[in-house]
Amino acid sequence: MYWAKSLLNYTYDYIDHHISTSPTPPPFEIPRVRFVDAGVALGYGQCSASSKPGGKSNTKAGTFSAVYLLKEHIMFDDNQEFTKFIHNMDYVPSLNEDQYGYDLAIFLAFTQHIQYVQTEGLVFVLDYQGSLTLLTDPQILTHLCVNDGDDVFGGGNIEGIVDEFKCKHSCNLYCRWPGFGLKPFVSLEKKN
Repeated sequence: MYWAKSLLNYTYDYIDHHISTSPTPPPFEIPRVRFVDAGVALGYGQCSASSKPGGKSNTKAGTFSAVYLLKEHIMFDDNQEFTKFIHNMDYVPSLNEDQYGYDLAIFLAFTQHIQYVQTEGLVFVLDYQGSLTLLTDPQILTHLCVNDGDDVFGGGNIEGIVDEFKCKHSCNLYCRWPGFGLKPFVSLEKKN
């Protein structure tokens, strides 16, 4: 989660900088999302030892007995639902144009374009999912040259996906706005 948050924050810094230095504002609003806050909690046990019955007991710290991942709860309004915006094996939105969350999915595909270009093809976030304001459980994909081909971020780091980004990413209205200065890859979408 830490790395995904960092990449998304970097992406927003890029967006904000380019909008502030552009002579004209973009013809669209920039969605503001973030990843849930998360942390690891360790449970420690204590053991009591007594030298003789009825004597004073000494309490000693034990070793940790459990590990918990704590994540911020995603609250939904009545009309919202948990949504998979972009799958971890795809470069385009998992949604159709008429589905809930499609506009955000298009924006998230654009964030991948920035991440890919700004890291010189080494890394981007995939598997965007959650609500229209909070995202959770991302997958970070890295090029095989990162860490000598070893999985840095787990089994979801699918071999070859990063190499195919340029030919499979579909540029959209965000990617094509001149103020961001992104060079287009391909555009499979209708006028989005």
